[in-house]
Amino acid sequence: MIHVVLFEPEIPQNTGNIMRTCMASNCQLHLIEPLGFSLDEKHLRRSGMDYRDKLEVHTYKNWADFCDKNDGTYFYITRYGRKSPTMFDYKEVEGDIYLVFGKESTGIPKEILKHHLAYCARLPMVEDARSLNLSNCVAICVYEVLRQLDYPGLSPVEVIKGEDWLEHE
Repeated sequence: MIHVVLFEPEIPQNTGNIMRTCMASNCQLHLIEPLGFSLDEKHLRRSGMDYRDKLEVHTYKNWADFCDKNDGTYFYITRYGRKSPTMFDYKEVEGDIYLVFGKESTGIPKEILKHHLAYCARLPMVEDARSLNLSNCVAICVYEVLRQLDYPGLSPVEVIKGEDWLEHE
C-alpha cells in the first residue's frame, strides 16, 4: 500500500487536489495536525470533495502520534534531499510505503529529516527554483512509485466511457 503523508498542510486547495490524486491512485491519505484549514465541505469542495467518500483519510495530533500508529518505510520529499525519487527502488520495499511531504511554507522540520537522510528525496529542478507546488509534487512522486510497481490495482484503460470511446462517433 502507498500512503501520502502531509505534515501540517496549510492550503486547502492543495489538499483537495491531493485527495483527488490519492483516490485515483488508490493511496491512503494521512494528515498531521495542525491543519491550516477545516476539513469540512466548504474548504475542499472544488478540488477534492467529490471524492471524499471514496478516499481513506486519517488525521493525527502530531508527528509522534502518526509514527506510533504507522509501520512501513518512510520517504521524505524535501528540497534538501540528495537523491531523486527515481533513485529509490520501491519494488524492494517490504511493507507499506509512506511518502512524507511538508507544509507549504516551511517543509518537513529539520529535526525529522536529519535522522532519515538516506530516505530524503528531492525533485530535480533548476538551481534558482525553491520548490514546486505541493499537489504537483505529490502526483509526481506517487506516480513514480506506481510506475516502478507497474500500477498495481489501477486500470490501464478508460472504463467509464469505454476503452473504445475514441473509435465511435
